[in-house]
Amino acid sequence: MWAIRGARNTVYLAGSVHLLRAQDAKLPPAFDRAYADSSQLVMEIDMDDLNPLEAQAWMLEHGMYAEEGSLSEALGKARFQKLEKEAERLGMPVEAIDRFEPWMAAMTLVQLQLASLGFDPEQGVEKQLVRRAVADHKDIKGFETLQEQLGLLDTLPAADQMKFVDVTLEEMHEMAGATDDLVAAWRTGNANKLASLLGDEYNTAPGLYTTLVADRNKRWMPQIERMLTGDKNYMIIVGTLHLVGRGGLLELTKARGYQAKQLQ
Repeated sequence: MWAIRGARNTVYLAGSVHLLRAQDAKLPPAFDRAYADSSQLVMEIDMDDLNPLEAQAWMLEHGMYAEEGSLSEALGKARFQKLEKEAERLGMPVEAIDRFEPWMAAMTLVQLQLASLGFDPEQGVEKQLVRRAVADHKDIKGFETLQEQLGLLDTLPAADQMKFVDVTLEEMHEMAGATDDLVAAWRTGNANKLASLLGDEYNTAPGLYTTLVADRNKRWMPQIERMLTGDKNYMIIVGTLHLVGRGGLLELTKARGYQAKQLQ
């Protein structure tokens, strides 16, 4: 959690873990203080207005092959066999996942693996804060729509979609340790560790990182700068890895002359 002082207000930058286990779900004290001091929450997407049925319909329309094409054809025999093994282990019918486009197959495997480890979006930072804000009648806004966010995956070049699948398959059995490291660094506010984790992600898949993290940060910055000219306080909640490291929001705000103070 960081605070940036505007001329008449404060903008809090909060790093989120989108899914948490029940035993990890209690938010750090700085989150409670920033929430209480803010008039509006700003998230990657406005989760208060998110319609799960509309989201599911969009994904089925854009994330699946129509009459022609299949995942097995797109991936090739060796890569598809690896994915097939993981899908079966996680209880996903191979016939169903063969209709998925590569980006949707990779995202689905990640979600299923996290669920198998006990990670739950309802325990995640955003869902907790949305429930609190709705009860308190506090305004919630989003930087982008769900369609814009998922559209970035849907329009990834074929090579980057293949890379997304490969990275997912490589990391499936390391996910428990990796998420433990991420949650531990997040809870203790260890920005250096978080930046190191982000550096690993960048080095593994720079094209994916640029599209899904760095470019979005740049698009969000004008909105953040407008908030800093306002007269009410904002709490911005985005994935923790959007904040730190190369192209992170902390780096971008510093380049524009703002000083962010980390809160404990």
